[in-house]
Amino acid sequence: MKTFVFVLCTLISSLLINAQETQGATITVTIDNIVNDEGKVIIALHSSETFMRGEGIMSQESTITDGKVEFTFEGVPAGTYAIMALHDANSNNRMDYEANGMPKESYGMSGNEMTMGPPNFEMAKFNVTNEDLEFNIRF
Repeated sequence: MKTFVFVLCTLISSLLINAQETQGATITVTIDNIVNDEGKVIIALHSSETFMRGEGIMSQESTITDGKVEFTFEGVPAGTYAIMALHDANSNNRMDYEANGMPKESYGMSGNEMTMGPPNFEMAKFNVTNEDLEFNIRF
């Protein structure tokens, strides 16, 4: 009987350990070229449905130290995503624009494409599998 209980406990423990390992990937994002430490950086993980349409699937914000911030998204399920980041210099929780429609505040996205016009999901997308990812986003 003791052997049976021991084997059963070992089996359950190994199943729980394996289940914890497959709960999603970790994505680490570093931004290290912020022009000043004013305000904060807001970052969000987006699907194609949420990109440029408000809050992402996961979002975070951080103060800036020496022109640098680092974020970690944990437990990200497999899929196709994009990351957008904004230097909210005046901490009003939104992008501010010039009279001509150009952004007043710095922003960046995964893929680091900076073309004319608004960002699009196709330029910023990446695939998440079961492996952890690291990005360095430029403003």
